[in-house]
Amino acid sequence: MAVVRQRRQLNLSLALPEPSESRRLFLLPTVSSSSSAADITLNDIEKLEVLGHGNGGTVYKVRHKRTSAIYALKVVHNSSDPISCRQVRREMDILRRTDSPYVVKLHGFFEKPSGDVAILLEYMDLGTLDTLLKNNGTFSESQLAAVARQVLNGLSYLHANKIIHRDIKPSNLLVNRDMEVKISDFGVSKVMCRTLDACNSYVGTCAYMSPERFDPDRYGGNYDGYAADIWSLGLTLFELYVGHFPFLSEGQRPDWATLMCAICFSDPPNLPESASDEFQSFMECCLKKESNERWTAAQLLTHPFLRQ
Repeated sequence: MAVVRQRRQLNLSLALPEPSESRRLFLLPTVSSSSSAADITLNDIEKLEVLGHGNGGTVYKVRHKRTSAIYALKVVHNSSDPISCRQVRREMDILRRTDSPYVVKLHGFFEKPSGDVAILLEYMDLGTLDTLLKNNGTFSESQLAAVARQVLNGLSYLHANKIIHRDIKPSNLLVNRDMEVKISDFGVSKVMCRTLDACNSYVGTCAYMSPERFDPDRYGGNYDGYAADIWSLGLTLFELYVGHFPFLSEGQRPDWATLMCAICFSDPPNLPESASDEFQSFMECCLKKESNERWTAAQLLTHPFLRQ
């Protein structure tokens, strides 16, 4: 990727409760366990390895000792900044609302009186699309069609339930060995309570923000926030195809102003000539500068490119 945020190495560790603390991991019905939720504590979870750091916390690969089930456990400590704590609670709240094979599953959550929060998530063993791009190289059109179909099914489900993700990018799309792709990381997402709710705050990763989110006044003020997710998906697919962020030269690490100028004042990026007509057309439908001209997730699912 051409734009990478500096990760904070927080040296966080998994803080398991002392035996005297009877704090429980509240499991949702999706967890298969021979024990009732009331009998399960974080002491039943064995930490296997660190999967990553970010947003004020650490994600671990963990195993349930009695069932041997593998999960991902995201731990955010109350000592983290308030924004990180608020984001993990927002993510937990949104995941509790969702039930889709295209959205990562929340299996349970744990909260201590201190404010530390741990959420137990579906484990996706191949990591993210960003990981696959770095390890395996660029994606073919047929692979991208499969990715796009799954992400669009996830976005169609979320948008139908008035949920805007606001941070679609390769590192927030998880993959398992069956090449199932699932949307994750809802820390900056927004639930639209009313049809005309505004959604123009500067959240999410700015490299994948749509033009109207950088400059809402120029593009009509209170825009359709669902269209911003489609723009982000378009840039994501473009990056997976060419191997770098599309608006910038390979290896370039720009600041916010450079990104804003590139996204708001440049024409949408052009795919290489090797791209098929169907793929070119699909990307044009995603990357319209005017948000009201972009196709919706439901419309894109009918595009000829996805018939590959």
